[in-house]
Amino acid sequence: MSDKNTSTLQSYVDSASGAVQSAFGAVIGSTADKNAGESKKDKATLENEASHATAKLGGFTASSSGAVTKDDPNRQEGSWNQTLGSAKEAVGGFIGSEDLKRQGAQQNAEGKGQEAQGQLNDFTGGVANRVSGAVGGAFAGITGNREAQEAAQEKHDVGKTQQRGAELDIQKQNK
Repeated sequence: MSDKNTSTLQSYVDSASGAVQSAFGAVIGSTADKNAGESKKDKATLENEASHATAKLGGFTASSSGAVTKDDPNRQEGSWNQTLGSAKEAVGGFIGSEDLKRQGAQQNAEGKGQEAQGQLNDFTGGVANRVSGAVGGAFAGITGNREAQEAAQEKHDVGKTQQRGAELDIQKQNK
């Protein structure tokens, strides 16, 4: 991981070591150790939250790593089909056309499936890019190839952004 990025894994490690330090301080009666451990845990919590920071605008996702990705086309097409389907259902209900209502409900359901497929594509693609970037970065670090290490970090960051964008949308739907 480069210094400019916040690592989720590192925040977990820091939180655990802070908890150990705090507990150790409490056992031996050292307020300084206990406070230092609590401070380390608090910092780790903030770093974890920063590593999950994601912003959505239209069909794009930006993350704390600085990467920006475009959503899978199925996500926008699915959303559009849901909107059109809902409109057809409403118009069909308003004018008393059961056929138009049924068509709208079917288009809405198809749109939900399309959007879910796009989210799955972004999530799994993101995970794959993160893993590939992490492995590639580790290998490039061992061989000392700085250029390959930077390219692998960028691939990791793009994957993280893809994954976080899908997670954000899935969480919104489940609320």
